[in-house]
Amino acid sequence: MTSPPVVDVAHVTKTFGENLALDDVTLTIARGELVGLLGPNGAGKSTLISLLTGLRKPSSGSVRVLGGDPRDPATRVAVGSTPQQTGLPETLKVDEVVEFVSRHYPDPADADELLERFGLTDLVHRQCGALSGGQQRRFAVALAMLGRPALVLLDEPTTGLDIDARHTLWNAIEAYQAEGGTVLVTSHYLEEIQRLAQRVVVIDHGRVLVDDTTRAVIDRVDVDRVALVSADARLADLPEVMSLEREGEDVTLLTPDADALVRRLVTEDIEFRRLRVAGASLEDAFAQLTALTAGDHR
Repeated sequence: MTSPPVVDVAHVTKTFGENLALDDVTLTIARGELVGLLGPNGAGKSTLISLLTGLRKPSSGSVRVLGGDPRDPATRVAVGSTPQQTGLPETLKVDEVVEFVSRHYPDPADADELLERFGLTDLVHRQCGALSGGQQRRFAVALAMLGRPALVLLDEPTTGLDIDARHTLWNAIEAYQAEGGTVLVTSHYLEEIQRLAQRVVVIDHGRVLVDDTTRAVIDRVDVDRVALVSADARLADLPEVMSLEREGEDVTLLTPDADALVRRLVTEDIEFRRLRVAGASLEDAFAQLTALTAGDHR
């Protein structure tokens, strides 16, 4: 027997006055999935998460979480979330906050193991107000998992983190999923969504553009990424170059045909070295998808 979806959003519209934030959104997430939710600023990502946490209700359509109403306390206790803005009590110590939050759950996770997983063990006696922004962010995500929730909603969880802290957080999220948890995560770091998520949902202007496996979304983009070192200013004008990014002499090009581009470099006598060719990334796919939508709304 197939278990019901953890998230079941059916034909949801959400308006704020005359502003249409979500437009006929339908989305289901099965137990154990880790789904990346992508979209430009103002696309509707945070609005959708607010509906799933029960902070707002849809203007039309239905939202079910774990088979229940997300505004029902019995449902909310099984959902952990980390919003974009971290609000922690500045004068309380980390261990005091953990103890307070643990009391709200019937079977909380082991606090010592959880804090170790998030690299916070040495900070237990520090006041929250004395934590750095990145430490507060990691602590907020840890608190979202303290109640052993069936579903965790993470809105830009790695904002403000350095690369080591981001890796710590990635590992903790992957460990939670490996234990059977379900995750919906937004991030403007697309490389981390490419690493973490097995499935990607792209929304823009309140509508779902794509809902597919991460690999399938990337495969929609028929381009190659070429990295090389060159000081030649003519690169940007080559017909095979779709876009160019330059940092000093380090150049990254997008091209529909890497072989044709290399032949062009040789025939035009353009000096280069350390050429590397890779397939498209999730960032490339996202840029192409949202560019098409932007054209539709002009």
